[in-house]
Amino acid sequence: MQEQLLSYVKRFVQPTPEEAKYFLSLFKPGKYIKKQIVLQSGELCLVETFVVSGCLRSYMVDADGQIHIVQFAVANWWISDMESLIRDVPAKLTIDALADSEVLQITKADFENLLIKFPKFERMFRLMLSNAFISHQRRIIDNLSIPAMDRYLNFIKNHRDIEQLVPQHQIAAYLGMTPEFLSQIRRKLASEKFS
Repeated sequence: MQEQLLSYVKRFVQPTPEEAKYFLSLFKPGKYIKKQIVLQSGELCLVETFVVSGCLRSYMVDADGQIHIVQFAVANWWISDMESLIRDVPAKLTIDALADSEVLQITKADFENLLIKFPKFERMFRLMLSNAFISHQRRIIDNLSIPAMDRYLNFIKNHRDIEQLVPQHQIAAYLGMTPEFLSQIRRKLASEKFS
């Protein structure tokens, strides 16, 4: 598990053996079974989670009981309730496992100590956050400006790994549409493919 995380890190920075050893020592392994809650809304988010295998999702439930999925996280993705983690406020999101999952988690205190001791990791996390912000911004723009079918096509083009793991009703919730509407889109695409 730790080799996978270290391989991920090396996409951004090249730690010395001492830095790598210290970095990896801060992460605690964890396992979640399908449907297990990782973080419940209302609790404090105490860790940043790196997914080694499986699939986690973060979501909120509105006043009508409707689920709105904010993020899926598969292997080599990170997930948390960032506002709760950074500001020490109750989480607005719930995070659970959509499949049996293995993770590595780092606490906020350990993360801050890492950045003080080895500032090069700050560059890595800044680049990660920049990429995440761009992805979330693109998703918002797409949800506001492009037709539902194009949103779905973009999703399957960019997230084939997630599409294979996640039930269609979860994808519909992520894309902001009903499962029935997504089924109509998929039927239309299938009929066009065989026309």
